[in-house]
Amino acid sequence: MQVRPLHDRVLVKRLNEEEKTKGGIYIPDTAKEKPAQGEIIAVGQGRVGDDGKVRPLDVKKGDKVLFGKYAGTEIKIEGDEFLMMREEDILGVIAN
Repeated sequence: MQVRPLHDRVLVKRLNEEEKTKGGIYIPDTAKEKPAQGEIIAVGQGRVGDDGKVRPLDVKKGDKVLFGKYAGTEIKIEGDEFLMMREEDILGVIAN
């Protein structure tokens, strides 16, 4: 199934959280927090301004991004979990 976000929304897949700390301690599933990093899977056309012009998004498909803990709406597509959020919910892009 193909999903194309509308306007200034993006579809994000969360990146997996580390299983153990840098010190070598394994983290149980019950103590893990949902990661606040993800990869953009799809982007909308952009935000429509007051003048009627479409402003393209600053992010693109494939970008790895940081977002707030409670940002976006969780959705499930064909068994996979994604987040649908507005571009303004993205805090930053992770440089490669």
